[in-house]
Amino acid sequence: MATQVTATAGADVRRGSSFLRIAIALQTLTIFLQAVSAGMLLTSSYGATLHDVGARVMYGASMLYLLAAVLAWKPGGGPIRPVWHASGFLVLASLQVVLGIAHVPSVHLPLGVLMFGLSLLALARR
Repeated sequence: MATQVTATAGADVRRGSSFLRIAIALQTLTIFLQAVSAGMLLTSSYGATLHDVGARVMYGASMLYLLAAVLAWKPGGGPIRPVWHASGFLVLASLQVVLGIAHVPSVHLPLGVLMFGLSLLALARR
């Protein structure tokens, strides 16, 4: 009976970890697509629309990352560190949205590059 409980708990940790990995990968992809749409701002009439929609999707991906980190930690029995990382990403994403709306490209662009690098690092660690 104790073996079943341990096996089930191990499966929950793996499932939570897989969801967390998928959420980080999605966040990384959406940040990369934001860089692509930022380039399209310079070359096409629909680049602004794509970048605006992409910002909403990226923000949603950051919220999904936090949800996945909480689910991997609390019910899944994983470490709390990913929750802190995901919370930090949500703060950075919030700052990024505010800077984009305020049209502060001197901070908005480098912050986007930093976020992409940190997201890649988080993905590599999973």
